[in-house]
Amino acid sequence: MDTTIHDTIRVPGFLGSSVAAGVKSGGGRDLSLIFSDVPARAAGVFTTNRFKAAPVVLDLERISRHHSQCIIANSGNANAATGEEGYRDAVAMSKAVSDRLGIDDGLVLVASTGIIGERLPLEKIVGAVGPLVEGLSADGISAAAEGIMTTDRFPKVAWRMCSVGGKEITVCGIAKGAGMIEPNMATMLSFVLTDAHIGQDCLDGVFRESADRSFNAITVDGCMSTNDTAIILANGMAGNSSIDTRSNGLTAFRDALFDVMESLARDIVRDGEGATKLIEIVVESAKTAGDARKVAYAIARSNLVKTAFFGEDPNWGRIISAAGSTGVPFSTTSLDLHIEHVPLFINGRGVAGKDAAEVMKKDTIRVFVRLGMGDATFRVYASDLSHEYVDINALYRT
Repeated sequence: MDTTIHDTIRVPGFLGSSVAAGVKSGGGRDLSLIFSDVPARAAGVFTTNRFKAAPVVLDLERISRHHSQCIIANSGNANAATGEEGYRDAVAMSKAVSDRLGIDDGLVLVASTGIIGERLPLEKIVGAVGPLVEGLSADGISAAAEGIMTTDRFPKVAWRMCSVGGKEITVCGIAKGAGMIEPNMATMLSFVLTDAHIGQDCLDGVFRESADRSFNAITVDGCMSTNDTAIILANGMAGNSSIDTRSNGLTAFRDALFDVMESLARDIVRDGEGATKLIEIVVESAKTAGDARKVAYAIARSNLVKTAFFGEDPNWGRIISAAGSTGVPFSTTSLDLHIEHVPLFINGRGVAGKDAAEVMKKDTIRVFVRLGMGDATFRVYASDLSHEYVDINALYRT
């Protein structure tokens, strides 16, 4: 598999573009479009928040038909908690682009991200649809990634290739996300594009599996959004024999897809609002995967742990305290804790860990917690918690 990420991203049969429509108060690109030359198989994973934004409600209705040809997304306004009017605005946004493209409106998916509780500036969006469509190009996927950014410091793009039955297949993903990041899902938009020919049930299954291992295995601040949307479109233009659950090519496609989604997930955490550290927390030898997940998230969500990492303090007491707060059964004398290669807690007591202070200076740090209860494992990516996070979110609306 080619794991190189290229500056110029192209996926056969897909076009992209973005424009500055004036949705963001500070200017910049804020309206993006992704278009497939042909209707594509579609699958999606969405927020589980009770307050689902209007575009999420619309997409849940449309994606059940399993085909889509276009995604239009805006940043700067979430179109969430906006009532029936917000739903009608999402439909109008969809209709404006479907009319311009000359496609069935039911083939358009909509996504929004930004401030909650304000109506979309619909006239600005509709007025920008013409230039948005005219700007579509095979090289426009990277531009689309820029148009969905809010507090992101950089666009998130990942690209991989694999071979199925002698045919080259491309898998490309873009994402945004930096704050309100927590599973089910993160506060994020992500659109994955592939030219693979793949069966619908197989696409649904492998996409959900990859989301669980990537987007649903990260945390920045433990807050769930109203707009979380991850969509995959597969237009089949690679011409490979159809991938299904029994295909020899499924493993190669799954690996490429997961690699793309994990790369995006890591970038989201690395770009966490105010983040200075990417922390990989691996809980091993748990009795069950659920136990491993509970312990991993207790550590990852702990503000005391996160601030210790920001201060580059190898405070192992905060880590074992978070692990012990979960109710997960394990022996306190069986738990081992390492940060990178440095042991900090072994056989029920702390150890010197003379290299720990140096390890804590790295911008990517791995934490290993071994419970000694079984063979289940779970990994989560987390960020630290800095002064800048408070500054960003204290003034977000103003």
